[in-house]
Amino acid sequence: MEKIVLGLPKGSLNNVNRGNTYQLFVDAGYEVKGYEPGKEENEINIVNDPEIKAFLTRPQSAPVELNRKILDIAVIGEDWVREESVESGEELITKIGDLDYGQTRLIIAVLNEDSYESLTEFFKANKDKKTPILCFTEYPNLTRQHFMNNEGYKELFGESKPLVQIRGLQDGDNKQVQIINSDGATEVYIAKGADLVVDNTQTGSSLKKAGLKILETIMESSAGLYAGPSCTDKKAEKAKMMFEQLFGAIEARKYFDVKFNISNETVDEVKGFLMSKSFCSDEPTVVKGASFSQVNVLIPKTKFPAMLEGIKSYGASAIVRENVKQYVK
Repeated sequence: MEKIVLGLPKGSLNNVNRGNTYQLFVDAGYEVKGYEPGKEENEINIVNDPEIKAFLTRPQSAPVELNRKILDIAVIGEDWVREESVESGEELITKIGDLDYGQTRLIIAVLNEDSYESLTEFFKANKDKKTPILCFTEYPNLTRQHFMNNEGYKELFGESKPLVQIRGLQDGDNKQVQIINSDGATEVYIAKGADLVVDNTQTGSSLKKAGLKILETIMESSAGLYAGPSCTDKKAEKAKMMFEQLFGAIEARKYFDVKFNISNETVDEVKGFLMSKSFCSDEPTVVKGASFSQVNVLIPKTKFPAMLEGIKSYGASAIVRENVKQYVK
């Protein structure tokens, strides 16, 4: 088979405190070289799967590379996928599946002391502003779309398009509302004189430090595995299999693998207790010995404290709890 070309994200999605995509691939069973957090290389080697060719990719660039068939698949946030598809009107990129990490919100923020509580109020309050309304963002397409769908904007400016500036390129006929592309640290632009910003946030802590408040949420986003138009036939099958491995590693993080010993006289009673309380994924595995049995269960982490209390009341001993690396249902 022709190699499937994979884009792996640079930046926060490969940060040990946020996403750690590298560790996800390792937990899913891939031997990855050149993608360790903080030591990423442009070309990444999936040692134990010669059918994958991997490259380091900026999340902002990955949707463009998917659409242009430079990449077949990529791990990216939904926010960047939607940013790329707004103006074209085409959805050439398809989501293979959500990976349930890297959660963030794309929000509109203004100064804390500003009195308005919505974007509509903001536009109405600034209808007589003598200078252009300036908004800085890394998401100019989504921002313009959201502005143009806003009732306050439509009341003041109708169907006119806010001017978007990306470095030297400009587009749009409404120069009174200008959306200017930023290259990160977006929240500081209000201190420099911008009227509002559109930025992504996890906790809102950087916004608070900058003296900002959230006016509205445009969308919520998380990391997923996405495919471009070149991912067809055998590549599509390969991509689906890769997602199942990755998702299995994510699901595994929700479980503990627990083993313990129990006397043969009470093993059936303990087995019934575990199943009645859903303290196992299917049913316990029991290995009988002369006087004691070893019981093995896969249990959701949230249920472990209650299970531990219960099995100890039955006389369980030699209790061992381990993390799970892979769980494919």
